[in-house]
Amino acid sequence: MSFRGKILVIRGGAIGDFILTLPAIAALRRQFPESRLEVLGYPHIVQLAVAGGLVDDVRSIDARPLAGFFARNGVLAEDLRDYFSEFDLIVSYLYDPDQIFRTNVGRCSPAQFIVGPHRPDETGCVPAARVYLQPLERLAIFEADPVPQLVPKGLDSSSSTLEQLVLHPGSGSEHKNWPELRWADLLRHLLDSTGFTLLLVGGEAEGERLQRLARPLPPARTRLAQNLPLAELAAVLARSRCFIGHDSGISHLAAAVGLPGVVLWGDTSEAVWRPPSEKVIVLKHPAALARLPVGDVLAHLQAICAPA
Repeated sequence: MSFRGKILVIRGGAIGDFILTLPAIAALRRQFPESRLEVLGYPHIVQLAVAGGLVDDVRSIDARPLAGFFARNGVLAEDLRDYFSEFDLIVSYLYDPDQIFRTNVGRCSPAQFIVGPHRPDETGCVPAARVYLQPLERLAIFEADPVPQLVPKGLDSSSSTLEQLVLHPGSGSEHKNWPELRWADLLRHLLDSTGFTLLLVGGEAEGERLQRLARPLPPARTRLAQNLPLAELAAVLARSRCFIGHDSGISHLAAAVGLPGVVLWGDTSEAVWRPPSEKVIVLKHPAALARLPVGDVLAHLQAICAPA
């Protein structure tokens, strides 16, 4: 399909949602290499697509004037009218059950508008990345690679930190977390049985947990990285040996940069939401995540982190 127009992908959602949409963005880039490709989304998340060289530009979906596009017969800001009018193809993954946003965009843009799902139907047990690719079949894009891949720009091999193990002991929801006492036990075992430097990463909401876990550990072997910009965190992950975390966006980010990892999984649908990487092991317990033994986690982690 020959096409040289301007393409916009609209994607809200959390970090993991966006990373699982990267295969669709990458497929558009491959199919239409001469087109200008942009993303409208949350700036701190969609910066990943720029850092990975997948898109030409991004714009914030948080912009207040955009609110008019979510109101029936809303007042549409002139600069956004002009913005949407520039595109020839718009692929939207927004939650828009009454098609209010789509209708308002149609008032100012002649673009072909393709609606993608905001979230997969979990009853179908289809991996989320494949679900987000399905709308592109209308553009004759079939059999695209469903594995998110992100290669951060400007990696300097001379600054490799391959003896670093990255740990993300939090998530966006407490019920997805392995108990903090088990994390503390795991950290002690890793310090005793490996030579790794341990890097604990997390966001603002996880700060106290990170501090508590790091406090008793030797500073020479332990580092904290809190609230790093995602593009910077992606580069850190890409230079590390392996990763351990929960069902979270950071686990998806680690998988996307090709990092081997262990993901501690709760009751979310694994078939739909697990990172689709062959380098990732998902560990569960039939009773509950809290029952998962430290020894099992340690054994799998040491296996995947062993030198090739």
